[in-house]
Amino acid sequence: MARTDPQLDVDEPTTLLQYLDYQRDTMLGKVEGLDQEQLGRRLPTSELTLAGLLKHLALVEDNWIQVRFLGRPESELEPWGDAPWDDDQDWEFHSALSEPPDELVSLYRAACERSRQTVAGVDLASMSAGRNSDDKTWSLRWILVHLIEETARHNGHADLLREAIDGQVGE
Repeated sequence: MARTDPQLDVDEPTTLLQYLDYQRDTMLGKVEGLDQEQLGRRLPTSELTLAGLLKHLALVEDNWIQVRFLGRPESELEPWGDAPWDDDQDWEFHSALSEPPDELVSLYRAACERSRQTVAGVDLASMSAGRNSDDKTWSLRWILVHLIEETARHNGHADLLREAIDGQVGE
């Protein structure tokens, strides 16, 4: 998958959004060309899989932008609203193993696109704040930096998993 390097001399909102897209594209590149069995492989010392990471990052996008920033109830978002969180706090990681790769990629792409559309409708020059259901305030700046951090951290996990699957290494 082709990634676009973030521009060197742009404003803060553009920098944050370009770095987030760069990290999103990195994750999609890590799973490109793999089948369901490969996406479900684990390292001996971990339960992490590429399938689980994809679904988890889709949840992270929706949770931070749709729920915490916009204040939408998680119960309104699919597939998260019907998830059996009380029975399995890591449901997204575990349920991903039975899902086809194209569905996982589509789920992640759709969550990223919802985030992009939401952020496009916000005055980024002021890095506006939103409210979650607990009435906590999150600045958009903080949320975007957190999404970059979380996606980049999981890209490191994805590097190790992909290398174990077929030896592919790289950014």
